[in-house]
Amino acid sequence: MHAASGHRLGVAHPRQEGPTDLRLVPPALAAWGTAALMVHASTGWVVGVVAVGLAAGAGLLVAHRGRGRASRAGWRQPRVRPESRVEQESPAVPEPPAGPEPRGGPEPRGGPASQAGPESEVGPVPGVSRVPYRMPFCSAAAKASVAAVLLCVAASAASAGLHGADLRRGPVPRLAERYTPVTAEVELTSDPRLTRPRVNGAHAAPTAVLLPAEVRRVRGPDGTVVDTRTPVLVIVDVARRSSSGERGRSPWLKLLPSTRVRVAAQAVPALAGGDRVAAMLRVRGGRPPEVVEEASAAQRLAGRLRAGLREATDGLDGDARALLPGFVVGDTSRVPAELDEAFKATDLTHLLAVSGANFTILLALFIGPPGLAQRAERRGLAPRLGIPLRATALAGGALTLGFVIVCRPEPSVVRAAACGSIALLALATGRRRSLVPALATAVLLLVLYDPWLARSYGFLLSVLATGALLLLAPRWSAALQRRRVPPRPAEALAAAGAAQAVCAPVVVVLSAKVSLVAVPCNLLAEFAVAPATVLGFATLAVAPIAMPVAERIAWCASWPAGWIADIARAGASLPGAGVDWPGSSTGAALLALVTVVAVFVGRRLLGRPWLVGACLVVFLLAVVQPPPLARVITGWPPPGWRFVMCDVGQGDATVLAAGDGRGVVVDAGPDPVLVDRCLTALGITEVPLVVLTHFHADHVAGLPGVLRGRAVGAIETTGFEEPVEQAEFVHREAAARRIPVTRAVAGQERRTGGLAWRVLWPPGDAAVPDGPNDASVTMLVRSAGLTLLLLGDLEPPAQRDLSRSPAVAEVAAVDVVKVAHHGSVYQDPDLIRVMAPRLALISVGADNPYGHPAPSTVAALRDGGATVLRTDEDGAIAVAGTAEELRVARD
Repeated sequence: MHAASGHRLGVAHPRQEGPTDLRLVPPALAAWGTAALMVHASTGWVVGVVAVGLAAGAGLLVAHRGRGRASRAGWRQPRVRPESRVEQESPAVPEPPAGPEPRGGPEPRGGPASQAGPESEVGPVPGVSRVPYRMPFCSAAAKASVAAVLLCVAASAASAGLHGADLRRGPVPRLAERYTPVTAEVELTSDPRLTRPRVNGAHAAPTAVLLPAEVRRVRGPDGTVVDTRTPVLVIVDVARRSSSGERGRSPWLKLLPSTRVRVAAQAVPALAGGDRVAAMLRVRGGRPPEVVEEASAAQRLAGRLRAGLREATDGLDGDARALLPGFVVGDTSRVPAELDEAFKATDLTHLLAVSGANFTILLALFIGPPGLAQRAERRGLAPRLGIPLRATALAGGALTLGFVIVCRPEPSVVRAAACGSIALLALATGRRRSLVPALATAVLLLVLYDPWLARSYGFLLSVLATGALLLLAPRWSAALQRRRVPPRPAEALAAAGAAQAVCAPVVVVLSAKVSLVAVPCNLLAEFAVAPATVLGFATLAVAPIAMPVAERIAWCASWPAGWIADIARAGASLPGAGVDWPGSSTGAALLALVTVVAVFVGRRLLGRPWLVGACLVVFLLAVVQPPPLARVITGWPPPGWRFVMCDVGQGDATVLAAGDGRGVVVDAGPDPVLVDRCLTALGITEVPLVVLTHFHADHVAGLPGVLRGRAVGAIETTGFEEPVEQAEFVHREAAARRIPVTRAVAGQERRTGGLAWRVLWPPGDAAVPDGPNDASVTMLVRSAGLTLLLLGDLEPPAQRDLSRSPAVAEVAAVDVVKVAHHGSVYQDPDLIRVMAPRLALISVGADNPYGHPAPSTVAALRDGGATVLRTDEDGAIAVAGTAEELRVARD
């Protein structure tokens, strides 16, 4: 069409076609489902499906060809049937009188009767009965479609069977079943990546380097050497974090895909249901890799470009330094755990993965905005340079190849390039309606090329989001514009809403939570995504040539990147940001039904602006939950609260009221999001002091959530700085925000507002404690006549020393006690008798594997006259009132 337009740049308005062509959708879905089932199927099942599919498909095609030849042999003529003798003797139709030709030119050959349809003004021809004749096209087309589906099923089953065989062939799976030590030569198939730090009780789980690879040669314990090609996952233990916090110095992380290394490892079975992996090779000891063969030239070039991007962003602040490589090439190695969780809570994770969005933004620079896909692009670089549309599409193909090379030809990158190439196909053909067939073709080819994609949630979400943008978003945008919504906001709202509506049932299976802030956060982040991505790609391209210029461009990109990080954190910290939902197929189906009902109701509401406004106000109040309003509706926090034990799971976090919007925080729990939500619900905007009783992860890992968006005066810690990694983490967080860190010593007294406290433990001249728990900062807090004893995680030895110290007089007969070590069995009975608390609070996670709290501890506290409350059953707990009238509220 563009070539026939007569214009060098193509037509401005390509033709609009009929309804959406969905003929390729059934074959693509059939191939997808078959691949998902067949990758783990036995050889017999695979052969059977292939044989049946080929036989049935070929049979239908032969039948279709035979019917096609019969239909082309001749047309059936109208059958003359005598209706009656009178009709047979009826005179022929008289010739029309001669005269001027009717308007519209001479009659077609055959006369009016032969051309007239059922609605023609010419009456029926006497003696001729019209016999309805059904063309064989419909049934033949249906048979051809079914044949195409069957053949795609056969091809997909064959491809899946061959790929599945890769997991079972060779000696590696058998060696893994026996947990055999092996020496293997492996070729990396993807970038090394670090496992995310996880809090496992008191400690952060050790970090390891994961290397997807293929075993090319393996030597067993008997010395036998076998050449093979088996996909495995290499797991390498890494050394402790350095003082700067960078793990990038590990030589394993510097390896490039296609590099061959020799490893001495233990082969272990892959996780049940794991994809692409026949076994796992665990490498211990922290030895550097033994490189057998360097990476290919293309991968070395891509590695230099990626390294240049990281170097150019080294001088930026933490958020931009972490996010920009993720926006551009999917490198998330620098993204901290708390920011990653914030992106998950707001459904912004797709920005950190190489996706079709990255490719679309890159193409927009070249061909113009995607919104002009129906016209000759007038705003990109290509039309400004006078490049015709077909040449633009070819140049875009070259750009796609470079994109795949730089971002590495992994399945996710190939998928993103294939989906992004839809815009190039539409540009080359000038057919707007070719987008859905192009998407179906991309799905079909990718599933045949790599059947493991059929079991990938990322692939499913990518296809669903793209389909929603192609099918739902334009209709929703048009509906909003008919309601007088401006075009640009209507397009953005429709795109975000359509993608969220279609993808939410899949996301809920992965996270067991429905995000209520996903659409608003995506809309707010949309303004910054394009600048951050474009400037990030510019940094990538310029860094190898002129690093100072690249650093300036990266500094400009840090502003939109910081905006996106702020949006993610702000959205995740809202009390109503998410709703817990069953993470199962039933939950997904239920959410899909709720989404359909919500869309149906939303269509009805669009015609009533005042009702729409009221719904938006209610939604905002439910998500934001401003403390004054929440207090009126829910009664939380109770008026005049003095202490609150936050529900942060298996960890500790306590807030002491210090005035209007001010509070002293004792411990931060294991999760930044949970402690941030607790402080937000309490209306805490200023923290004069953060006390970290000791450095176990379940007490300090949530520190970023306390510091987020709040004025913090100081951080006070114990003098026993172990575990070292967690102590360094605290000091890094404090240094990044220029917050002083001090040491708590027994006898120290402080006051802020109506709050006063005294440090009882550890004494400054004490010997080295047995461990971090016995070094816990212990505080006696007084507020409005109430006394609260915070014991941290003290073990029985330190508890006994405390009960024998001069401070024992101060801990006698306290009103409230925070039970030590989550109510574990390790408690000193004498200290419990001395304290004789009226209320005992236990901070503990539901279904924890440690058996906390111990029944014996709970029984001893109750025998002493204490009321025992625990966060796993009662949620957050607030203490209010006075010593004479103690009140307790639960969230």
